[in-house]
Amino acid sequence: MNVNEALKYIHSICWMGVRPGLGRTRELLAKMGNPEKKLKFIHIAGTNGKGSTAAMLERVLREAGYRTGLYTSPYILRFNERMQVCGQEISDGELSEITEYVQPLAESMQEHPTEFELVTCIAMEYFARHACEIVVLEVGLGGELDSTNVIDAPEAAVIVNIGLDHMQVLGNTVEEIAQAKAGIIKDGCDCVLYAQEPGVEDVIRRSCEDHCARLHRASMDALTPVSHGLEGQVFNWKELKGLHIPLLGEHQLHNACTVLTALETLRNKGWCIPESAIRAGLEKVSWPGRFQLMRKHPLFIIDGGHNAQCLEALVRAIRDYLPGRKLTFLNGCMADKDYGEMFRMLAPFAKEFVTVTPDNPRSLPAEDLARHLERYNLPVCACVSVSEGVKTAIEHAGPDGVVCACGSLYMISAICEALNQID
Repeated sequence: MNVNEALKYIHSICWMGVRPGLGRTRELLAKMGNPEKKLKFIHIAGTNGKGSTAAMLERVLREAGYRTGLYTSPYILRFNERMQVCGQEISDGELSEITEYVQPLAESMQEHPTEFELVTCIAMEYFARHACEIVVLEVGLGGELDSTNVIDAPEAAVIVNIGLDHMQVLGNTVEEIAQAKAGIIKDGCDCVLYAQEPGVEDVIRRSCEDHCARLHRASMDALTPVSHGLEGQVFNWKELKGLHIPLLGEHQLHNACTVLTALETLRNKGWCIPESAIRAGLEKVSWPGRFQLMRKHPLFIIDGGHNAQCLEALVRAIRDYLPGRKLTFLNGCMADKDYGEMFRMLAPFAKEFVTVTPDNPRSLPAEDLARHLERYNLPVCACVSVSEGVKTAIEHAGPDGVVCACGSLYMISAICEALNQID
């Protein structure tokens, strides 16, 4: 099996109509000899900020000298990004080899695993083969019934910002969604909570009490912003002064506060994480596609924000980093998102809109999005491809303008490819 055959097999697995649950993942891992039992984890759930938080934690732990694993989704440029050891993506050869090993085991099951369950099992085998000392594990969807939740009590269960997304699966209120996310809290573990609205915090607090878990709330009172620009942000946290992160936006300071609280919790449990590792890890972290500056003439920013809460963070970043500027927005989105609310927030900052269709079956066609955006009485142009959309947005913005591409992570890869061709 080569990598194309492996990916074809992985993506051929249909999840529609399959009931959520952990049974299939547990059965497949048992057939594999339970590689997850050989590993320790930091488990991360939430609506927004999981990936950035995971990237910061992994990079600091790597700088501290630990052999790290990182499991995230979705990917930006290539599938292999989803599982990494010490910052290196799984190779095509190893992805093929492990998939070929897992395939007959999966097909011997009476009820076949879903695609995400299969990928999770492949990742567990990968991390075990590389003897990872700590794996930063991002939940796919929800928490309680997500396939990553087959692990034993983690070193820390980290719950980041919770908002209204995937409501058809997780619930209609933030409290119901929080209850699903709280499913990663296990008996006797430590739970680190991103500071958020009282209703959400009450749900998490009750879950911690039910599981005799220790709750550590990441209070922003401990963090003081110092400066910010398109090169990054500087802040103080407790006794640590002059910390720098290249990730932009006020929300990334909240994520960093959560990361630092988690690291403090790990240090109190005996993990050796010196201040030098914290400083270097935060400064070196990379997490593409989140208010990321790609070029300067015109300024071209990409942001994978894909729900109303993400767009609120994007709007704050536009106000902070681009005050008084009007932007050319390059937009695509999924048809099942609340795109009416998303673009209502963006419209006051827009000079014009350029629409594209992301490469996903759930995408809203560019023409339909353009018709929706006409209500704002601004120029709107629908493009037949992402690459044409990139060229059009750059031309319309002009060398002194600003382009902001946002609405879906599924178009970021094509945007990066188009920008490389232009450069």
